[in-house]
Amino acid sequence: MSHSEADGLAVRKRRATYARIAASAARLAGEQGVGNTTVDQIAQDAEVARATFFRYFDSKESAVAEGVAGPWLTLVTEAIARQPGHLPAKEALVAAFTELADQFPAHAGQIRELAGLTRGSPALAAWTARAYQRYEHAIAELLVPRIPDATERDPRPHLLAALAMASVRVSLDEWVRHEGDLPALIHRALGSISIEPV
Repeated sequence: MSHSEADGLAVRKRRATYARIAASAARLAGEQGVGNTTVDQIAQDAEVARATFFRYFDSKESAVAEGVAGPWLTLVTEAIARQPGHLPAKEALVAAFTELADQFPAHAGQIRELAGLTRGSPALAAWTARAYQRYEHAIAELLVPRIPDATERDPRPHLLAALAMASVRVSLDEWVRHEGDLPALIHRALGSISIEPV
């Protein structure tokens, strides 16, 4: 095995371990609540040592958050990618998130608990901000082909992606505070997005 192949295998193993820990954290938190889930339980479920857990995550909350956010990133990008090619960027975004919004209520308890934890933890709030940036970057890349007159440094794909994630965040905050129909809140917020050609 060459040096580069060994390096590649090591990276894949680290990514797999990271994903396994995050998945265990999200599953356990979904079953018993974040407060009742311990680092030791997560490590045991993921079949790693406690020390290994802390090489990847600084807290159980950040592991749970990654376990929830990571799969949603895949769902978001896949939903945008499967929208008909003729749909412009904004319409594709609205259609994709409208599809996904219907799945949010099934995870209501976990979403609500994580939202509360994020407000009370500066570290988790910082992690959430980085997660949103990951979403925005991935979404922007998918939107570029849907803006026919986009230039190399056109800000619109990134602005649309940022506004889409802001719409979701604002809707979730509203729903956590006042409940109501989460899919309808997200659809209304997305409908207010407007980006004019530059």
